[in-house]
Amino acid sequence: MGNRGSSAKIVEIHSSSQWRGHLEASKQSNKLVVIDFSANWCGPCKMMEPTIEEYANMYDDVEFLKIDVDTLPDVAGELKVDAMPTFVLVKKGKEVCRLVGARKTELQKLIEKHRLLN
Repeated sequence: MGNRGSSAKIVEIHSSSQWRGHLEASKQSNKLVVIDFSANWCGPCKMMEPTIEEYANMYDDVEFLKIDVDTLPDVAGELKVDAMPTFVLVKKGKEVCRLVGARKTELQKLIEKHRLLN
């Protein structure tokens, strides 16, 4: 794992306090935050990894966070995530939409739509 060059733009969240810090920071910013809820044992999550890296490099005005549901079940529970992968899009600290499943095109459309909205 770790940062393999291109994946440096994706922040892996390892604690609830780190998550809260990012959520609080997003309230002060107009940046779209895309949270990728995944798990090591989830095949579709692994399939989406290169796509998420590609989007993270494409949209440098969007923040990408990755949360492993086994590491942080409380955060997954807080956001009512019960299927993987789930992508939760947050703006100004509030969820604007979510997408469940490895659906690359739909995810890109949602990013395109919400990154520019105020």
